[in-house]
Amino acid sequence: MDLEKQPAPQASPPEGCLTVAIRIPVRIVVLVLVVPVRIVWDAFVVVGRFLRDRVLRPLWRALVVWPCAALWRYVVVPLAKAVGWLGKMLVVIPLVALYRYVLTPVGHGVAWVVRGIVAGLVWVYARVLTPVGRGIVWLLKGLGAVLVRIVTLVGHGVAWVARGIVAGLAWVYARLFTPVGRGIVWLLKGVGAVLAWIFTPIGRAIVWCARGLAWLAGAVATGIGVALYWIARILLVLPAVALWRWILAPVGRVLAVVGREVWDALGHAWRIAGHISLAVGRFLATLLRWIFVEPVRWVYREVLTPVGHVIRDVIRDMVLRPVAEAARSVGRITRATLASARESARQARADFRRMLFGDAAGTREREAVARREPTGADTRTLGSSTTALTKD
Repeated sequence: MDLEKQPAPQASPPEGCLTVAIRIPVRIVVLVLVVPVRIVWDAFVVVGRFLRDRVLRPLWRALVVWPCAALWRYVVVPLAKAVGWLGKMLVVIPLVALYRYVLTPVGHGVAWVVRGIVAGLVWVYARVLTPVGRGIVWLLKGLGAVLVRIVTLVGHGVAWVARGIVAGLAWVYARLFTPVGRGIVWLLKGVGAVLAWIFTPIGRAIVWCARGLAWLAGAVATGIGVALYWIARILLVLPAVALWRWILAPVGRVLAVVGREVWDALGHAWRIAGHISLAVGRFLATLLRWIFVEPVRWVYREVLTPVGHVIRDVIRDMVLRPVAEAARSVGRITRATLASARESARQARADFRRMLFGDAAGTREREAVARREPTGADTRTLGSSTTALTKD
């Protein structure tokens, strides 16, 4: 039982009679036109897959992948290893030796010299330059103090003279320029009042006339705009709306229905043509199998396989087995020869050792061999006692 409420399926909108009348003929015509195209398309797909899997991929592997792999494995990698070895022997090892046995001692020597120079410079700075600099600083401080005193005195004198000049200019401004300025201001105020009493009525009349002209121009422009609006609406908008509403919209709906039905018919026809193409392909594959594949398979199974088995048995019995027996015989003879050669060499070594060191070395060797390789009588069994406590 579902815990969540499943959304209800949306009901498809009802179809009109025009849709139903267009659908069947369109689907029949489209199916007749699409079936050959789908069959040809499927044939091309099958041929393309066969060429890709059976021709292009083997060719690509034979012509590109395997040569590149062989080139990489048997040419590039050995060449790179050889170049690396040569680089190591000719460049890395000489550079390491140069760095270790030449540059490092030279660097240590240069560092020792630089440390000596730095120590000398530090001593000169601390013992020579520092006292001299302190003396120069003390002298400059004395000269600076004298110069500051002189500049201070000169500044006080200049300030006293400047204060006197400013006081004189202030007295002149207060006693002469202030009454004259007040008279000029009073005169300008009187002239402004006269001009305002004369020009104010004239300005108000001009403003009233401008407002009237603006209202008249607005009324005229509004009337012209309303007239143009109605003319454009009657001559352009209403015919365009009628054309869209009564001609273009119905024709567009009909074309949309036809286009949708044609698209759906193409989809149905493509799927049905796929089933038809599959059936035709299976029929042709079955026919090819019964006409060509099965006879070839029967010939391979009933004729070529027994003949091949007979040829294989004949070659195995007449050629391979004698060759194998001969090879085994050669192997046995070779092993026996090598064993005899080893035994001869062992005897020769024993004789040489006996000739140099006497018979004791041979006795020790035989005892060592006897201890290393026990005989059958000395092997351990369940019935024999081999421990130190039970041994007789």
